[in-house]
Order: sequence, then structure tokens, then C-alpha cells
Amino acid sequence: MKDIYQHKTIVVDLLCKAFDTNKSVNYIINQDSRRLQRIKKLMEYSVDVCHVYGNIYLSSDNKSCALTLFPDQKKTTIQTLLWDIQFIWQITGLSRLKAVLDREAQIKKGYPANQPFLYLWFIGVDPAYQATGTGSTLLSQIIEDASHVNKPIYLETSSSDNVRFYQKFGFEVYNQLQFGYTLYAMRKIR
Repeated sequence: MKDIYQHKTIVVDLLCKAFDTNKSVNYIINQDSRRLQRIKKLMEYSVDVCHVYGNIYLSSDNKSCALTLFPDQKKTTIQTLLWDIQFIWQITGLSRLKAVLDREAQIKKGYPANQPFLYLWFIGVDPAYQATGTGSTLLSQIIEDASHVNKPIYLETSSSDNVRFYQKFGFEVYNQLQFGYTLYAMRKIR
């Protein structure tokens, strides 16, 4: 896989467009006058983490991208602590921190305890190019990559349309969490 990190700006811009109105993203973002800047910071944070502990995917036409993470490989380092401090300070704000941590704890209860897995953190398509197959192509690549390393894939989505999209690829809903919106926890075991 080519190094996509050099295209960080393109990936961040795509994710900002794709997740601007996303319920799950907006749940963790402090909803103030800097909301759009906070979404951008979230996407920059996510790209940085996946660059070190996962993979970054970008379609050849630069219209879709995805971020995957190998949670079992993520280590606590000075760098990750700095990223987490920035996450709190620039993205959630202290006022949202408890709600965000509680949400993450509920989500993590559904993950396998002793089995490594691939986490599909974000897959985003430029809104002008949705339903053109570019997201499907990326998801197929992610599924193939997970198969090569023999790992199940876990993800969450707050969109019922996305649930149907993922189900076409063999994902199942294994839990529905309520946070003022429904968050569908999904997985593809094989």
C-alpha cells in the first residue's frame, strides 16, 4: 500500500465533508462556534493515530477515504498522550469529556476481549460522489486486507442507511446503543 499520509490534507478534507452532519461525530464535538474547526481537528487526530497504528485508504480519484485501526497494537506513548490531551482540549472540550468517555466505554464492551480485530474508524465519500461505488471499492479493499491478516472488522454507524450498506458486505448489527441517537455496533467476523 502506498503511503497515503502525504495526502493527509485531502483525507482530512474528505472526512470533514462526509461527517459534517454525522450524529456520532457531532455527539463528541463540543457544539460551539468552533464546531467545524473541531471536526477538522478530530479528523487530523484520527489520521495521525491511524498512520501509526492502522491504515489510511484513499481512492485513486481522491473522492473517498477510510481509516482503520488495529486497537491491539496501539500503545501509550508520550506522543499518544499528547494526542489525547489535544483531543480533549481542541475537540471535545472538558464539558463533553465525561459523556465521550462513557460512550467509548459502552462501545468497547462489545469488542472481543482476547481477539485482535480491525476497527473501521471512518469511511467517507465526498457527498457529491456518494452512490458512485467509490466507497464500496474501498470497503472491499478493507475486507480483503482484514481477511489477509485473519481479523474480524468492527465499526459503529449512526446512519440506518449505512447499516444497509454494510449489511450488503456481510456485516451484522450486534448491538444498538442510545446516546440521544441510535449508534449501531456492527461486525464482520469472516
